Amino acid sequence: MSTSLPHGATDLPGALGADYVTNGEHRPLAGYAVLTTTFGVALGGGLLVARRQGRPLPERVRVYDVVLIGVATHKLSRLLTKDKVTSVLRAPFTRFQKKAGHGEVEEAARGHGPRLAIGELLVCPYCMAQWVAATFFLGLVFAPRLTRLLAGMWSAHAIADATQLAYRAAKQRS
Repeated sequence: MSTSLPHGATDLPGALGADYVTNGEHRPLAGYAVLTTTFGVALGGGLLVARRQGRPLPERVRVYDVVLIGVATHKLSRLLTKDKVTSVLRAPFTRFQKKAGHGEVEEAARGHGPRLAIGELLVCPYCMAQWVAATFFLGLVFAPRLTRLLAGMWSAHAIADATQLAYRAAKQRS
C-alpha cells in the first residue's frame, strides 16, 4: 500500500507511480521523463542538424578529445551544480543548505514535479555531466576549434584546482 502525500508519491498521473515510493518521499517521475525526453530530443536534434548540414561525424573519437572533454566536463559540471557564484542560476529550483568549502555550496532541490526534477539535476554534478559531455561532443561536430578551446580552459581550471589543493595539503604537512 502506498503512502499518500500532499502532491502524491510521484507526479505521474493516476496510479502509475503509486507503488514506486514506499518511504513517503515525493519523486518527480514525470519531471524526470520531461528531462530525459529533452536530453534525447536535444542530442538527437543536434545530430540530425549536423547530418542535414552535411557535417561529418568523426570515424572515431581521439583519446586526446575524450581526456580533454572528460576533465572539462568534470569541472564545468561542478561549476554549474556546486559553485557559490553560480547559485543564482540554481536559486529558482534549489534551497541553500550550507557552505561546502573551496567555493562550493550544498543545496537541496525544492518544489514538486518538473521544478523538483530540474532542481535535482542542478545540484547533482554526476547528473549534469551527461548534459555537459553531450554538449561538448556536439561542439566537436559544429565548432571543434572553439569546443577544444573552451574544454582546454575548463580542463586547465580543473588542473589549477587540483594544484591548489595539493599546495594546501603540502603546506599543512610542513
